[in-house]
Amino acid sequence: MEKVPMTVRGEQKLLKELEVLLKRRPLISQAIAEARELGDLKENAEYHAAREEQGICEAQIRDIEYKLSVAQVIDVKTLTNTGKVIFGTTIKLLDLDSDKEMIYCIVGDDEADIKQNLISVNSPIARGLIGKLAGDEVQITTPGGLKEFEIMDVQYI
Repeated sequence: MEKVPMTVRGEQKLLKELEVLLKRRPLISQAIAEARELGDLKENAEYHAAREEQGICEAQIRDIEYKLSVAQVIDVKTLTNTGKVIFGTTIKLLDLDSDKEMIYCIVGDDEADIKQNLISVNSPIARGLIGKLAGDEVQITTPGGLKEFEIMDVQYI
C-alpha cells in the first residue's frame, strides 16, 4: 500500500472530522430506533431518512479512516531548512509576467484549497517548484499556458 503525503494540519483536520462523525453515530442509531417504533417501515419517511443518513455517515467514516491509514504525515517544522522547496513548505513567488507576488503552501491532494493558497503536491505549479531553491527562476507549464516565476522565499513553517 502506497503512502500518501499529508501535513500535520491535514491530519488534525481529518481527526476532528472523524470525531464529529463518531459522535453522530449513536444519534443516528437512536433516530432509526425511534422511527421503527412508528410502525410500517415501507412508508416511514423518518426511517428511510435516518437509514440514508447512517449510510452517508458510515461511508464518510470509512473514507477518513482509510485516508489516515495510508497517510505519511510530514511535519516540515521538524526538518532542517535547506532552502529547498519540498512537500509542506510555504513558498513566496513572484510572477515575472505580471509582477504579482503570491504565497503557496504545498500540501496533499485532499488538503488542497486554492482559496487558502494550499496547492496540491501533484499540481503543475508544485511539481515545477519541488527541488528548487529561493532565488531560482522557473518556467512552469500550467493549464493557462507557460508561466515564469521567481522563488523569493521558502519557509519551513
